[in-house]
Amino acid sequence: MIGKSKLVIREIKPEEIAILENMLYESIYQPDELNLIPREVIKLPEVSVYIDNFKEKEDDFCLVAIIDSKIIGAVWVRILADKIKGFGNINDKTPEFAISLFKEYRKKGIGTLLMKEMISCLVNKGYKQASLSVQKKNYAFKMYAKLGFEILKESSEDYLMVLNLLK
Repeated sequence: MIGKSKLVIREIKPEEIAILENMLYESIYQPDELNLIPREVIKLPEVSVYIDNFKEKEDDFCLVAIIDSKIIGAVWVRILADKIKGFGNINDKTPEFAISLFKEYRKKGIGTLLMKEMISCLVNKGYKQASLSVQKKNYAFKMYAKLGFEILKESSEDYLMVLNLLK
């Protein structure tokens, strides 16, 4: 429950896939709200790879969070091991997470619920691990650590994190 509204988490429907463009933009960490990154960034190949032709690969899974019949967030995974790899790519067997919520729904525990549901889904599908990339300054880093993600590598700006699903 969020206020008087009921939160529903379910698989994305084929006719809702287009919402992933908005979700992808919302997933970009933007520390300076007065100087937002232009929306066109989602058209860059290294960014659009997270949603291009989504659901065409067998390892594409997406859950959406819904309040009052409106999609307010999404978590999705893909294995990005083709020519253009994801920022959190480890190998060609590890799904990589992406998650986002519209601003007004952040810091309410919804992201954690979405992540837990997707982790459960990946465990049930037999994956051994999952990965993600997060900027060091992003508050979501703490959520990922609480969920069991561990730092595998770090650069000056971000962490590559992995979650063992076989525990």
